[in-house]
Amino acid sequence: MTDQWGLNRRNFEGSWQGVGSWFERQGVQPIDWGIPSRVIDPTRYVISFSDADTGLWDGSGLFFAPGGTAQYPISRSTYNAGGGCWQFEGAGGQSSRRLDEDQPRFGHEINLFQGRSRSMLVLIWMRSSDQWLLKLAGAVGFRCQDAQIHEPERPTCGTPNALLEPLRGWCGSKQRLIPTVGVHAQASVPEPLQFDPEQLLIHPCSVVMPDGMVFSVPEQLPRGEFRLEVGGLLGPELFQQVSIVFNASGQLAAWERRRFQPDPI
Repeated sequence: MTDQWGLNRRNFEGSWQGVGSWFERQGVQPIDWGIPSRVIDPTRYVISFSDADTGLWDGSGLFFAPGGTAQYPISRSTYNAGGGCWQFEGAGGQSSRRLDEDQPRFGHEINLFQGRSRSMLVLIWMRSSDQWLLKLAGAVGFRCQDAQIHEPERPTCGTPNALLEPLRGWCGSKQRLIPTVGVHAQASVPEPLQFDPEQLLIHPCSVVMPDGMVFSVPEQLPRGEFRLEVGGLLGPELFQQVSIVFNASGQLAAWERRRFQPDPI
């Protein structure tokens, strides 16, 4: 059975390039979701492995890194030392595990894969006084530069309802993964279900992003349990959804991945 390190390699290995669209809160004003505050073209991640247990992450066109570039080694022995990384087959990322008053931000990276495409969404909340406010959201539609196939174009605009309503009733499955330090966590056995847009669009802040991505999250994080919902229409016959679940103590409880297609999976 493939462990979390193996899934990480299977999902992320490649030379990925795309356009980054970033939407940032300016002061106390609401985020303008119509126009990116910053576009980075290109954003490039090269993730390579010299053997089964070691590799290199090399990025440019980065939003956060000084000078827009960063490089660091990766390895099975150090992967997921904090327990905030997660991998399913065809989906992966990393999450802050709790609302920490000693940290300035609370962030999540979600990557959804189809073929040799990778749709990435980054969500960042910043602490302001005694509130955690959504500060930044960024989407990058990566395509692997080593691929020989053409990936279909994704929706680039519209409303969440317009994107999701045509998918109502699609058949799918759900898996759950519990945060665990290291590489040995395993997702639960898939459970069948059907797609209902209302179970994703649970917050007033529901937004369509570039590359077919959509999310529904609280703009201000509550003092209690909450969920972050992210999805991606990755082609005419695949929608993926990731739920990031926090308990009443503000601790990360689970990631849930759902996959939906028009016909039974």
